[in-house]
Amino acid sequence: MQICSAGETRAALPFDRLIEALKRLFVEGCEVPLRHTHTVTAADGSQGTVLIMPAWRADRYLGIKTVNIFPGNAARGLPGLFSTYVLYDARTGEPLAQLDGDEITARRTAAASALAASRLARPDARRLLVVGAGRVAALLAHAYRQVRPIDEVLVWARKTPQAQALVDALNASGVAARVTDDLAHAAAQADIVSCATLATEPVVQGAWLRAGSHLDLIGGFTPTMREADDACFAGARLFVDTAEALQKSGDLLGPLSRGVLSADSVCGTLQDLCRGTVPGRQSPLEQTVFKSVGTALEDLAAAVLVYESRAATQ
Repeated sequence: MQICSAGETRAALPFDRLIEALKRLFVEGCEVPLRHTHTVTAADGSQGTVLIMPAWRADRYLGIKTVNIFPGNAARGLPGLFSTYVLYDARTGEPLAQLDGDEITARRTAAASALAASRLARPDARRLLVVGAGRVAALLAHAYRQVRPIDEVLVWARKTPQAQALVDALNASGVAARVTDDLAHAAAQADIVSCATLATEPVVQGAWLRAGSHLDLIGGFTPTMREADDACFAGARLFVDTAEALQKSGDLLGPLSRGVLSADSVCGTLQDLCRGTVPGRQSPLEQTVFKSVGTALEDLAAAVLVYESRAATQ
């Protein structure tokens, strides 16, 4: 069994190839059972959550991602999340590779947002607002620049030093970026607003968004989390990565409970967009929203790309 470090996993997942790999697997399809969730209570009474996310294609590969989320780790000076990915031969069950799950997750998440934007954002979208400054937020500009002519990036975060650190890294990599401390004004100027936070209350208001903008909601992957207010959905065409978003996302569960949205408000999934069974953006002035909660299909596509890229060079 091959062991792929974080650096090796990252190097095998350039966004141009990863976005194309996601698109291809969304078109072809694979088996994706509902994720398993378990609570683990440690001896000191602190609790953690274990997520088990399998996906497979019977003729080729089986992959299982395990995510351990332990919020109490902050007091121990440790990250709150650890993730591993194991890829198997689906025909025999033979283990093929163990990959860095954190790199898989972060990069496929940013790539999925870019893939959705390739169908939903205006073709001439050039100004990107990134809300958040964490691991996924740091990748968004690089991913979006593969599908749209992004030449200006604004970054807003609750902690300005973190936003500045991300901006410095982007500028050092050749991406023109600057910090904004006026979120409302930045959102009103942006062609694409991409939120990657752990917010439990809305940080973006629909009243700020300009006509023709695209809103990308990455956080809010549990019922208690929320990044957008109800007005963000008013008059917008809503798409989700998978139907599971309607059961898991606080961004959608709240508006659903208040009658602002219904299940019929969803125009389609990312698979529908990739297969062309539903239209993407239909006019320059319409507003679009993409809500993602993550799917094991994306993990499998990324893991296979890493494994086959390494095999091709050996």
